[in-house]
Amino acid sequence: MPNQFKVLTLSYKNAPIDIREMVSLNENACRNLLEGIKEFTPVREALVLSTCNRTEIYYVADKDYNQEMLKLLAMQKGFIGVKKITPYFRHITEANLAVQHLFRVTLGLESQVAGDMQIMNQVKHAYQWAADAEMAGPFLHRLLHTIFFANKRVANETSFRDGAASVAYATVELVEELTKNIPNPRVLMIGLGDIGATVCRNFVKTDLKNVVITNRTYNKAVALAEECNQVVAPWETVWDEIKAADVVISSVPGDCFFIGAAAVANQEITPKSYIDLSMPRSIDSAIAQLPGASVHNIDSIRNRATVALEKRLAAVPQVEVIISEAMAEFNAWTKEMAISPAVQQFKNTLEQIRQQEIARYMKNLGAVEKDLLEEVTRNILQKIVKLPVLELKAACQRGESETLIEGLQALFNLEKQTA
Repeated sequence: MPNQFKVLTLSYKNAPIDIREMVSLNENACRNLLEGIKEFTPVREALVLSTCNRTEIYYVADKDYNQEMLKLLAMQKGFIGVKKITPYFRHITEANLAVQHLFRVTLGLESQVAGDMQIMNQVKHAYQWAADAEMAGPFLHRLLHTIFFANKRVANETSFRDGAASVAYATVELVEELTKNIPNPRVLMIGLGDIGATVCRNFVKTDLKNVVITNRTYNKAVALAEECNQVVAPWETVWDEIKAADVVISSVPGDCFFIGAAAVANQEITPKSYIDLSMPRSIDSAIAQLPGASVHNIDSIRNRATVALEKRLAAVPQVEVIISEAMAEFNAWTKEMAISPAVQQFKNTLEQIRQQEIARYMKNLGAVEKDLLEEVTRNILQKIVKLPVLELKAACQRGESETLIEGLQALFNLEKQTA
């Protein structure tokens, strides 16, 4: 098990936005992909994570199933060939590096804006979907809870989470810059996914008070508007709101709603700024060619962090130390897990010998004597087992447990464990 953890990863670091769109998965698609992995591969532990910046499949298996994973992903997205996307995926098949990668992703070291807290919620959702699909076993359960505990340490012991340097906050900063010469600018927020809702909440901390929210689920928009003291517009009026806004922000996936250049030109919408937080994109990049208009997508928002980002970057070495310590603890657990079947067999074999021997004398003993014999022999057995088990665990930490396990198997005729 310890050497079987792998990850297939594509991210903003090596894939342009159009490729990320091709493999981006919503919740239903992630759940369906997990079911596909469960049905069509021998993999029994898997985690599917898909955000605007990355699409990743983590899994536990004795073999490399990356090609199978890519084919299942392609089927989920409705295309057959994987030739176009394959070069952008990185395969991490060395378990320790795969574990380290999940730590770094979840804690925000791999985010476009360092320390972005949205990724933690996204990983928790992915973990829940894996558990719902019965694709989270002992390895993933232990690993994710170790990561969550490390995240608490990062929040409590470092400045890596200080300030608001997330993509959502960088979006708010961009809006402030775009509207600095506009009196009481009108900002339209289309869609209320995690990032859209966070942007709205971040507006509360600024002087931007003329914020209008529209969302397909009206009640969700009303609840957030009440929380943030903002205005709700019915979804049916979205194009009227686009006309009235100075800045349009969309976090609705482009396969659900799309603002095309032709539509903007035909409706004679006045020049304005568009910010696309969607994946797939929901704002036509060609709009930027219209007079006075500008389009900003997630990639163009990066590096907009403030002093908070500098503090976070300064805290990165502390975060890496916490990751190293958490990984050492996790690796110790995986090593003990590797020897636990042999230890259990050893204990069971000695217990069987004990039971066989005391059974020969039980019929000649009274109740008190039987209880005493049980207690004495059980205590003796525990003392006999204790030293070999401690030595095995110590050898395990030194990476030398294999020879001792083989010795136990030979001495007590234990069954050899297969990986």
